[in-house]
Amino acid sequence: MKACRILAVLLPVTLLGCTKQQDASVADASPATSAAPQVASESPTGASQAPPQFDSSRAMQYVKEIVAFGPRPIGSVNHIKVEKYILSHLRSDGVERDDFEVTPSEGRFPVHNIIAKFPGTRDGIIVIASHYDTNWPLRTIPYVGANDGASSSALLLEIANQLRGKKLAGYSVWLLWDDGEESMRLPWYDPESLYGVRHLAQKWQDDGTLKKLKAFVLEDMIGDADLNIDRITEATPWLEDLVFQAATRTGYQSHFFAREISAEDDYQPFKARGVPSVDLIDFDYGYNNVFWHTAEDTVDKLSPKSLAIVGTVTLETLRLLNQR
Repeated sequence: MKACRILAVLLPVTLLGCTKQQDASVADASPATSAAPQVASESPTGASQAPPQFDSSRAMQYVKEIVAFGPRPIGSVNHIKVEKYILSHLRSDGVERDDFEVTPSEGRFPVHNIIAKFPGTRDGIIVIASHYDTNWPLRTIPYVGANDGASSSALLLEIANQLRGKKLAGYSVWLLWDDGEESMRLPWYDPESLYGVRHLAQKWQDDGTLKKLKAFVLEDMIGDADLNIDRITEATPWLEDLVFQAATRTGYQSHFFAREISAEDDYQPFKARGVPSVDLIDFDYGYNNVFWHTAEDTVDKLSPKSLAIVGTVTLETLRLLNQR
């Protein structure tokens, strides 16, 4: 992540004109009334079902293990170690690799997307994505991207645990760990960023996979102990509304969509090709986002509770998508 413009802080508020091209278990997560837009009241099928279960302690352990490898920019030894770590957790799953090379001005670099596929009973695919690399320009400092990259990658590993071992009653779910997301320059330079998702979106468009995608759900910077997921101006409105419905059903609506921002992120190549897309991101990491893209992005700023909130809401969103 990315370039971002803050449009509003706590709805409704006066719009701001700034542009940024900057370089815990579930307990205590009690329901609260949200300032975000309310979804229409309804009694849809399955409203009485218990909320999905999400093991936040295990997810947090995954975060710590990813961070322990150190900085993981593309082309580095640590990056290869994290690739192998993710793959080691997916041994029993159907995994596809999407490997290619890029040649920015900084040199030639390998890029490795990892896709774990969990088949369903319905015709169609829901993609849940996270990038796992850290910034090439920050490779000389101890920047480990605990929140930016590690938290969401760990979240996907735990979602895989929830999906594994059964045929899903609904759409197939593909978990995507996309690579080469971070810009090769700072400040953010769009032509040298989002390599993995740009390549995969084009590949899936060419081979016909793209037309099977029902939704693209991006997870990014979701571990912050002070969790407030932003509404993204460019995302698909009905899908954001569905996420908020899922948050409300699970009692976590106070953590969602109190602020609206404009953000360039991994969902964009898919949204541009007509895939309904949502970006679950808290782009306010420390006061004035002070920890973002610094050596202060460390595990002590995160909370298992935040992982539980986003993981539970994501799983509930999947259930609601399958009811459409």
